[in-house]
Amino acid sequence: MVNSKWKKLGLMFVVMPTLALAACGDEDENAETGTDEGSDSEEVNYGEEMGYKITGIEPGSGVVASTEASTEEYENLEGWEVVTSSSGAMATALGEAIDNEEPIIVTGWSPHWKFQKYDLKYLEDPQGIFGDAETIKTMARKGLEEENPEAYKILDQFEWTPADIESIMLKVSDGADIEEAAASWIEENADKVAEWTDGTEQVDGTEVELAYVEWDTEVASTNVVGKVLEDQGFDVTLTPLDNAVMWQAVSEGQADGMVAAWLPGTHATQLETYGDDVVDLGVNLEGAKIGLVVPAYMDIDSIEDLTPAE
Repeated sequence: MVNSKWKKLGLMFVVMPTLALAACGDEDENAETGTDEGSDSEEVNYGEEMGYKITGIEPGSGVVASTEASTEEYENLEGWEVVTSSSGAMATALGEAIDNEEPIIVTGWSPHWKFQKYDLKYLEDPQGIFGDAETIKTMARKGLEEENPEAYKILDQFEWTPADIESIMLKVSDGADIEEAAASWIEENADKVAEWTDGTEQVDGTEVELAYVEWDTEVASTNVVGKVLEDQGFDVTLTPLDNAVMWQAVSEGQADGMVAAWLPGTHATQLETYGDDVVDLGVNLEGAKIGLVVPAYMDIDSIEDLTPAE
């Protein structure tokens, strides 16, 4: 079984919308007032109902930083607050709001199981604060290729799709154990796994440590790679860390690698700080995205549809 441990390497870190409908009278009354039957006299103010708050994840994450920037750049977000918590707390708040058909805006990213479970949409970002689509990359410590070539090659050859990772994430969100979900996916996708291990040999208890941030995506990907390494004979340790500390651990050789580098936006600050001290093994997943996410039942499509705090 893959070991898991915590390391402290540094400072770590409403109600349902009610539509005010225009009073509808008979045809004579409509003619007198000049209103059409069934028309709205007032649009719903989602901001007011949500207390002008956006539900975020861990402070310091790229999507939170971009969201905070959006409240500065978009005039219509003046007075809005980004409430930071954790990815788990965000998902819980989102689920509770959807159960009650309440308005909510969350800092979102994909791949994520929430897009498989709920009917959601990204708000358009006309100013491009959240950037274009991102990729998730694999990073290794310097010296790993020479000292542990088998592990290095598996990390280098690891690559999959959003559909792959979301299928694991959804199982876990529905109550499956992450190790069981990872093992099941590996068994069902033997051909893909064989591509990751192609050209490598079995080892006998060689130690390897992977760092990751406790986002659902990274929990899934790191456990899958950890299990693949374990099946090749490695003694694997998976270490959950804060974003910056994860990068620091790999850059200082305290962890062998990570498959959790969101670029160019989410981990831009960490790349600038630690990028020269890690080995970039390339993209392991294409099509990642960050932005503001709302339930599809909310009648807004763009960040610019929101209104300033009163």
